[in-house]
Amino acid sequence: MAPTTPPPRKTRKDFQRLAEIRAKEAATLAKTGNQQGAYYLAGFSIECALKACIAKKTRRHDFPADKDYATKVYTHNLDQLLKLAHLEAQLYEDMKTRPQLANNWNIVRDWNVGCRYESSGLGGKEMTLAVNSPDGLLQWIKLHW
Repeated sequence: MAPTTPPPRKTRKDFQRLAEIRAKEAATLAKTGNQQGAYYLAGFSIECALKACIAKKTRRHDFPADKDYATKVYTHNLDQLLKLAHLEAQLYEDMKTRPQLANNWNIVRDWNVGCRYESSGLGGKEMTLAVNSPDGLLQWIKLHW
């Protein structure tokens, strides 16, 4: 068996593109009634958007000196990604004057990658609105990516 080449690393632009694609897919699924798919993809769009912010903070061709940091960025935990993107303080500051942003973060932050195995009980429409609305998380993150 021939050795396989690892897939190319994702760039900031890749993550930005993925975030927007997944958010649109989530909106489409929510409209068609697929709440579980909408929920998963909406949350995944925020994961990709935060990873775009993290990628913005790295210099091209620089390998992270901190091994623990390099391992941490491969998480699906949105709270941890928010911290690694150095956006936590800004989000909490902005939420003080934008209550809908705060409501949206409270909806989105509970997302986890394991929800892709759920078959019921996920609020796809609510999650999609929390991501895609004018005061949604994706719009807010785009200001920083």
